[in-house]
Amino acid sequence: MDLEIFGFKDPILSSLQDMLFDGSDEVVEKTPSKRYVRDAKAMAATPADIKEYPDSYVFTLDMPGLKSEEIKVQVEDNNVLTATGLRQRESEKEKEVKYVRMERRIGKFMRKFVLPENANVEEISAVCADGVLTVTVKKLPPPESKKPKTIEVKIG
Repeated sequence: MDLEIFGFKDPILSSLQDMLFDGSDEVVEKTPSKRYVRDAKAMAATPADIKEYPDSYVFTLDMPGLKSEEIKVQVEDNNVLTATGLRQRESEKEKEVKYVRMERRIGKFMRKFVLPENANVEEISAVCADGVLTVTVKKLPPPESKKPKTIEVKIG
């Protein structure tokens, strides 16, 4: 049983599936690591849209409050697109400042996507504007269909 979202394999869902099932359809009790939990929370808190065009895939991620230099986009293992960023609490100049309410999210933003086979990992661009990261991954051209090869039949 392989979990996919819109044709894209989600590494967090796959890892969760691996933790819960050992292949025999029985639930296996394992304690996730602190890093796994932190990354899972970051991924759950980073909404994303994926659009497919004839020549590309476009990933749109919300990363509010982050500047483009605070965001890192990379390809891991030749097919996993990873976008990360970290938003920290603003340092207060006055030491007597006390938050009455804190609703804006601080901490790590992260999403990972397993790219399809036709994704061109050499042709990726990323733009961040107004807290929205847009990553465009060009598609590889479809393989040319091979013409049938005619074999000459000789006389005996």
